[in-house]
Amino acid sequence: MEITSVNNDLVKETVKLQQKKYRTEKFLLEGFKPIEGAYNSGIKIDYVFVLAEKADEYKFLGDKIILTNEQVLKKISTTDTAPNAVGVGFKKQYDRGILDSAKRVVLLEGIKDAGNLGTILRTSAAFGVDAVVLYGDSVDLYNPKCVRSAVGNLWKIPVFDMKNHNEIKAAFSGFRRIATLPRAKNYLKSFEVKEPCLVMFGSEADGLSEELQDFATDSVKIEMKESVESLNLSVSCAVVLYKLFV
Repeated sequence: MEITSVNNDLVKETVKLQQKKYRTEKFLLEGFKPIEGAYNSGIKIDYVFVLAEKADEYKFLGDKIILTNEQVLKKISTTDTAPNAVGVGFKKQYDRGILDSAKRVVLLEGIKDAGNLGTILRTSAAFGVDAVVLYGDSVDLYNPKCVRSAVGNLWKIPVFDMKNHNEIKAAFSGFRRIATLPRAKNYLKSFEVKEPCLVMFGSEADGLSEELQDFATDSVKIEMKESVESLNLSVSCAVVLYKLFV
């Protein structure tokens, strides 16, 4: 199959997925690594627009390939420089029962930066986290920037959305609950984790809410020079998770 017109109906439908309100069931995959990662992780692929001269690189997709040109790829891509392929996949659904056997869970409250989220998911997968919870008003997991920055790791770890504190209490009352705070008494260097544990990170702008601080059983901070006020959220997550779980 080949589509080379930016006015094609399927092209128009694909462009809509750049907006969150249209990503109820499907989402964009931009570039080889996200597409290959999704495919290898069992994500159901709907279709993939592929630059005609790069078709051989995507043979694994079989009849999901739609040959196209640079104009169409620029139209449907969210990047400044369009990749040689843009696809559409179906969202992966996870059973909340996974949390019953989880030992290491990361909670992110009010995270707004999609790039940070993708990087944290990649880091969490690397350091053996069993699940990630997005709490409160957080960026869309399937934001194209998040999908790209996770570099194929988005589907290696279950991610759950929880909107209210009662959900958090019901799921994690039996966990050791660790709040990461800039003024915590415990230093990360000497902190020892006991499982099952929930490690909670707040947004860079607001930090953890008081309700989550009150819910915590422990708190911890990263040792650093006093002249530096804070670290980027994804960097903080990497430091904490490496120390606690590796």
